[in-house]
Amino acid sequence: MSAVELEPSLELKAKAGELVDSLKGTSLFLVGMNGPMKTKLGMVLADALGYCYFDCDNLVEEAAGGAGPARDFRERDEKGFRESETEVLRQLSSMARLVVCAGDGASQGVTNLSYLRYGISVWVDVPVDIIADEKLKDGVQFPNAQDPLDAFDEAVTELARQYEKMKGGYATADATVSLLKVATKLGYVEVGDVTPEDMALEVLREIEKLTRMKKMMEDAARPF
Repeated sequence: MSAVELEPSLELKAKAGELVDSLKGTSLFLVGMNGPMKTKLGMVLADALGYCYFDCDNLVEEAAGGAGPARDFRERDEKGFRESETEVLRQLSSMARLVVCAGDGASQGVTNLSYLRYGISVWVDVPVDIIADEKLKDGVQFPNAQDPLDAFDEAVTELARQYEKMKGGYATADATVSLLKVATKLGYVEVGDVTPEDMALEVLREIEKLTRMKKMMEDAARPF
């Protein structure tokens, strides 16, 4: 994203400013199906909060020697690839003031979920057809497809399969922000009109609810 696209609006800056002290440096972990919206959302949130941004998949790729070797590694040894994801998550969970765009498998398994508990996890719920369209535009290849329509159908089928496998883990997140619900809330005719900043504001509102609830519970636990 360009510097202009990352520049938060006054509304987003104000909301982030209201929350940053109550967060006390707590990191945010974005989980859900990988796609441009999740990535851009993470960057916008990090910029608004004055946090550092990390993408788990990028870190795994760097450790593997690049995107190509990482893809080969995943195809050759899925278990080893997931263990690399877990190690990256372990290292990031020990740090503060981060916005982490977690990989597809970040919310799968007891170990990964325990690392997410070191921060606040948010499920970024984006429809699989939108993710499929974004992946095709980014040049992701689906070798069995004979034409663009076949490629789209194949992408949707594959992503839907992954979604069904992983949605139980995603649902354990502390909060959920749905692209469809944000579009409806804002009165957008097209779901594609929702911006990363729209999503960022909704994430901050959800975090505000969590911090308010935590304070109420802490106050209720204090002796008279």
